[in-house]
Order: sequence, then structure tokens, then C-alpha cells
Amino acid sequence: MSSGTREPVPSSVPRIFSKVEEAKVGSYERYFVDAQEKKAREDRAAEGERREAYEDVTNQYYDLATQFYEYGWGQSFHFAPMHADETLRESLRRHEHYLALRMGLTKQDRVLDVGCGIGGPLREMAHFAGSNITGINNNQGQVERAQAINKQHGVKARLVKGDFMAMPFADGEFDAAYAIDATCHAPDLVGVYKEVFRVLKPGGYFAGYEWCMTADFDRNNPEHLRIKREIEFGNGIADLKTTEQCKDALREAGYEIIEIEDRHDGSATPWYEPMAPSSSVSLTAFRCSYLGRFLTRNMLWLLESVRLVPPGTCRVQKFLELAADSLAEGGKTGTFTPLYFFLVKKPAQ
Repeated sequence: MSSGTREPVPSSVPRIFSKVEEAKVGSYERYFVDAQEKKAREDRAAEGERREAYEDVTNQYYDLATQFYEYGWGQSFHFAPMHADETLRESLRRHEHYLALRMGLTKQDRVLDVGCGIGGPLREMAHFAGSNITGINNNQGQVERAQAINKQHGVKARLVKGDFMAMPFADGEFDAAYAIDATCHAPDLVGVYKEVFRVLKPGGYFAGYEWCMTADFDRNNPEHLRIKREIEFGNGIADLKTTEQCKDALREAGYEIIEIEDRHDGSATPWYEPMAPSSSVSLTAFRCSYLGRFLTRNMLWLLESVRLVPPGTCRVQKFLELAADSLAEGGKTGTFTPLYFFLVKKPAQ
């Protein structure tokens, strides 16, 4: 995904969504309480079940959602603060480059991408910094898709199918590590941060962007709670943490904190603008705009009706639309951010 590389476009819409499985849709939906109940109460039992089954929840989610993400957003599954003169894709690249620059990555560094998705940021980091990058991902389909795209673009990177809560790497194997919108899926932030700490060399940097509820989030406010629960349901997350919980987890894991900030503050264009544009047409991310989503919704309904896409495709589209709407609500109310930046360091001694 260098500036001169074009992302491949699938040959047909039915092919894009061909891997949706209706049984998986129902299985995923059962992990979460009914949407109407979520508006009225906080279901601690359901939340606990999702934490215990996080690996299944996350895999079910990405088995269903990956093709939709790539179709509507691209190969980098994250958000970014946007400048007024930027396209969405340009802002995503700059967001990734910022991590490489802050960690001071070089061609000699061995770097870990924690929760690498289909490898969009990994490829950009490889092009930009030239580092030797390893990506870990617990979803087999995403690993295979990343390998295929890497091969197509001649990117040499190691991709490992594995759990970032118990990684198959030696102590001190990496010079640096980063996580972009990935560790929000962890059942225990302290646990995943400690595991990254273990595989870092002494003095190594860990940087990332975390999905968090902000200081403006009020757990006793029913609307705030609804937004949180709908973000979790629409994005395969057991329990979103607050910014303070994230900061405390990094400290508890043993890191020296260099810098922490919400990168949304001061951006010219809100990170959620592509999903909730001021007009019905978004020029930077048309497929995610209101009009783009309307057209996709009706196209999929028609294709599912004539069995050109699998049963359940429209249900996946529906909960992903809920995800987009709730994320935008979280951004507009200031109760949620996907841009909680951290730069931390494993002590040299």
C-alpha cells in the first residue's frame, strides 16, 4: 500500500460477499443481548460470557465482517484524524506513518504488528520504514488474505496465526511493536500489554491507537450506555475500556509512559466524518456514506433475494450499519474515541 500501489478491486459484488455463512451470523448474534434490552440495562452476565469467549466472538465477527470492511473502507481497518485537504486513504497512511516516526523505526528493526488484520498498516510500515515486520492475527481468513495481498505487491513480511494473549514468540524477540485499533478485542488489557512487554527487547517502544470510552462517558447515562453497547455489538468487542483504564493498564504492565493523548483533539475533520458526512454524499469514502450505504443495502437485499449472495448477508450489513451509526454517535457526543494514542517504553533495566 505505498503511494504508488493500487488496492485490488474484487471482480464482482457477489464474489466479495461469497464467504458469509448464515449459521455464523446467528452464532455471533447470540453472543450479545437483544438490542432493546441493551437500551434499558447493562447485562453483566452477557458481558462476562463475551469476555470468556472473546476468541470465538472476534473470529466470528471477522469471518463475517472482513469482506465488508475491505469493500467499504479499504485494507487498513482503522480510523484517523483528517486534514481538510486529505482523502480518507491519505489520512490513514499519515496515521500509520506517525507511529513509525514516533518509534524511530529503521531498516534494522524487528517490529511486531499486534492484531494485523489483512495487513494494510503492515505493508505501509514496510514501505515507509523498511523494517522487518511480523504480523500476528488469530483469524485464519485474514491471515490468508494478508498473505495473498503481500505476495501480489511483493511485500516480504512474516504473518503468524496466533493469539496475542499468548504469542508464539521468544522473550525479547522484537525491537518495537505497535497495535492499531486491535487490542480493544482483548479480554484483558493488562494481559495483552504484558504479553507485548514480554516479547519486546529492553528499551523497546510500543505504540498504538486504542478504542476507548472517554472521560465524558457516564456509565449511569442510558444513552451513553446504549452507544457503548451498540459499538461493542457492531464491532465484536466484549467490553470497551475507558481512557483511564487504558493508561492504568499500560502502567500495570510495566511500561514507562512517554506520551498519551487523544489524537482526535484539534483535527480539522472528525474521524467519523466518512460514516456520517455533513451531506448524503462523501467523496472520501462513498461506500460508507449515507447514500453509499443505502445503495449497498438495497443491492444486497436484491442479490440475497435471488440467491446471488449467501443468506445472512443482509443481517451482517445491518449490524455493520449499526456499528457505523453508534461509532459516529460516540464521536459526536465525545463519549468514545478510536484515536487514544500511546507511546510507551520497556525499561532498559
